[in-house]
Amino acid sequence: MTRLGGAGRGCAATSRRTPRHAGLAIIITLVLAVLPRAADAAPEPGYYDSAQGLSGAALKDELHDIISVQTRISYSAVWEALKVTDQDPANSNNVKLFYSQVSRSKSANGGNVGDWNREHVWPQSHGDFGTSTGPGTDLHHLRPADVQVNGTRGNKDFDAGGSSVSGCSSCRTDGDSFEPPAAVKGDVARMVMYMAVRYEGGDGFADLEANDQVNGTTPYLGRISVLLQWHAQDPPSAAEQRRNDLIDTRYQGNRNPFIDHPEWAQSVFG
Repeated sequence: MTRLGGAGRGCAATSRRTPRHAGLAIIITLVLAVLPRAADAAPEPGYYDSAQGLSGAALKDELHDIISVQTRISYSAVWEALKVTDQDPANSNNVKLFYSQVSRSKSANGGNVGDWNREHVWPQSHGDFGTSTGPGTDLHHLRPADVQVNGTRGNKDFDAGGSSVSGCSSCRTDGDSFEPPAAVKGDVARMVMYMAVRYEGGDGFADLEANDQVNGTTPYLGRISVLLQWHAQDPPSAAEQRRNDLIDTRYQGNRNPFIDHPEWAQSVFG
């Protein structure tokens, strides 16, 4: 597919390593060093060549430049795209809902109880980007979700703990955070990391950053220390890699680097 020119480099990245993350950094580095990559990983030859050998802020800057070369799709086109990227492998008439992991008819998309809708894993209000073409339509963080579960998640940051969620018994939530089920915790972490690298404030949208707080309505999303743990505990699956491939080859022409190279997460965000 033809790759279209993307945005230039945004705001300069800064290192976020802090002493309290040092022990976690050692554990995650050891785990990620032995993680197998999914068998169908397929970035085009040379896609990440310019990032090889880099670390920290320099790696983040280079990955931003690489993945900013993308085709953008409209918000209405997201409906049909999700029917492809999130198709239930056991039933081609259905999509697999992200948090609840329930299989639901592709035609049941909408806004009513029992429908599925378009979940922004990085909430729109955390950067005020809405649904205009850009971060609000980027498939790398958009997933089909049950309307009610999506409503419960709202714009909360990610963290551990809370009470169970109706329609997603393995989810937990409290007043300011949401914990997804174990099966998708790593997926959530890698989507948040992608958004924090892709959108650096240089293309008319806010500079999105991952931090270690619960943030309300700001361009930040947390908590990164928890997300790094989830990333290590739930490494990229073959299904997640296939989704990355589909977004790359059929829709946007860019990839989530933390799916292709899990070891880069600690270097950029540790």
